[in-house]
Amino acid sequence: MPDDKVTRWLAPAKLNLCLQIIARRADGYHSLQTAFQLLDYGDELIFNVRDDGSIKRRNLLPGVPEDQDLCLRAARALQDFAECGLGADIELTKRLPLGGGLGGGSSDAATTLLALNQLWDLRLDRDALLHLARQLGADVPVFVFGHSAWGEGIGERLTAISLPQRWYVVVTPPVEVSTSRVFGELKLTPENRPITIRDFLAGGGRNDLESTVVELYPPVGD
Repeated sequence: MPDDKVTRWLAPAKLNLCLQIIARRADGYHSLQTAFQLLDYGDELIFNVRDDGSIKRRNLLPGVPEDQDLCLRAARALQDFAECGLGADIELTKRLPLGGGLGGGSSDAATTLLALNQLWDLRLDRDALLHLARQLGADVPVFVFGHSAWGEGIGERLTAISLPQRWYVVVTPPVEVSTSRVFGELKLTPENRPITIRDFLAGGGRNDLESTVVELYPPVGD
C-alpha cells in the first residue's frame, strides 16, 4: 500500500509458474493458461497530482517513445474514462529489466491506474479498472487484480489462487526478449491441451515458450 504522504508505490514483478499455449486466435493473440505469481520486488513509482490536467513523466525511459510509455498511456486512459480534470507528474525508478518477462511495464501501467484512481479520488471499482487494464495489454489485468492468479483467455480471465510462500532467484541474462517474435515463431503441437487449476496445484503444467525462447535467445539457455 502507498504512503499517504509520499504517494510512493511498488509496481511488483510477476513470474509465470507455467505457461501453456492452447491455440492461435483469429485476432493474432493466443489462448493460453498460466499461473501468475506476484513478487514483493519490482519498480517504484512516485506520483504528484497536478491541478492543470497535464500528465508528464519526470524521467523518460531511453528507447521508449512517449506514445509507447505504458505509465502515460494508463494515466491518460483513466483521465479520459473518468472525465477527470486533474493531472500528474510520474517518476519511475526502474528495477525490472525491459524484455525480461517479469511484467515490469504492465505492472507500471496497472499501478498507475490504481494510484491515480485513489489520488484523483475517482472511486472507480475494480471491474472498471480491469476494463481499462485489458485495453493496455494482456498482462496488465493481473496487476490490477492484485493477487496471484490462474489466467486463461489471453491472460485476462483471472481466478485467485493461493500459492505457498517461496523465495525465488530471478536470473536475467543480457538479452531483451521480444514477446511478439517468440509467439510468431511458436509451433503448436497436439500436446497443447488445457489443464485444470487442480492439475497445476498438484504439480502439473509446463512452459510452452521455453524451447522457442532458448532457440531465439541462446543466453537464456546458458
